[in-house]
Amino acid sequence: MERERRWADKGEAIGHGVSWLARWSLRVALAALGFWMVLWLVGQLWVVVMPVLLGLLITTVLWPPARWLMSKGLNSALSATIVLVVGLVVLGGVIAAISTSIASGVPEIAQSAQEALQQAQKWAAGPPLNLADTDLDRLIAQGVEQVKSSIGSIASGLLTGAGAVTSGVVTGLVALLLAFFFVKDGMRFTPWLRGLIGERAGLHVTTVLERVWVTLGSFIRSQALVSLIDAVFIGLGLVILGVPLAVPLAALTFLGGFIPIVGAFIAGALAVLVALVSNGLTTAIIMLIIVVVVQQVEGNVLQPILQSRGLRLHAAVVLLVVTAGTSLYGIAGAFFSVPVAAAVAVVLRYLGEVIEARSVIVTSQVDGDEPGETERSPE
Repeated sequence: MERERRWADKGEAIGHGVSWLARWSLRVALAALGFWMVLWLVGQLWVVVMPVLLGLLITTVLWPPARWLMSKGLNSALSATIVLVVGLVVLGGVIAAISTSIASGVPEIAQSAQEALQQAQKWAAGPPLNLADTDLDRLIAQGVEQVKSSIGSIASGLLTGAGAVTSGVVTGLVALLLAFFFVKDGMRFTPWLRGLIGERAGLHVTTVLERVWVTLGSFIRSQALVSLIDAVFIGLGLVILGVPLAVPLAALTFLGGFIPIVGAFIAGALAVLVALVSNGLTTAIIMLIIVVVVQQVEGNVLQPILQSRGLRLHAAVVLLVVTAGTSLYGIAGAFFSVPVAAAVAVVLRYLGEVIEARSVIVTSQVDGDEPGETERSPE
């Protein structure tokens, strides 16, 4: 009898475990389906989602000076207008200074490029190539014919690039307008939201939104610091090697740091190209090594560490979410993946805090300590 009861208890325990596993498997499957539906909806509405995300990131930069102006007595609309105009003027001034410096250095680079081309022709005429002028002319003619035969694909590529640039400009303008409204009316959003969804749920939602806002600010600061370090070391390499346009190239490196993958690649390629045409092949190779080392350290070591500290995410998580964002949404996904993952982590941490608080209340109720009860002194 004792043995039959023991087997019954074991079968009941196994059945309970299987039922528990089935229930949680169904919940995980439903959660995964909901997550996939959210990603699909974001992909369908990416034209709307991207300007909103860009506007929020711009707002994190504009909000501190706007808040200071509001504390001095200016209204929100005037403060938002001032900080937005000043920000655009500063950005335009930086671009103008870079353009002026580049224009002033173009003649020197052109002369160096001409000398480098003449040296290349002399090298091609000697061993081991032994190419005469007629051979070079024939190779150039073949290259021209190849370009002519590919003119259709080149034109379509240029049209595609022009369309992408136009779309980017429109997205930037919409993001700037949204940033203006976010700065102007941002203080009214959380009270309005709390009144819309109720005091109890509104308290949780506004708390999470405030924490997400702090996280976005941390992301911008860490990204700016990483870009600054990248620009400083590459700029120092340019100065030490005596490459012209060191300051504009360093500034372009800083600005390109805010555009994942493509920005750093273009800035580094420009630095190596300028070193090649102005200082020769040896200097270009040294500059290439400097750019690769700096970008590898920045992308694989410095950026994950700084962002993991500022956003409270592990460095491995940062690398994984950047990879996932790039595969799903390209360059924009690489840029937005880290702040989105940090926002999701904020929500999960807050849910953990709520669950922990409720579990403490339930435990106290089980122990007989009802919340709200006051202890009575024994009579």
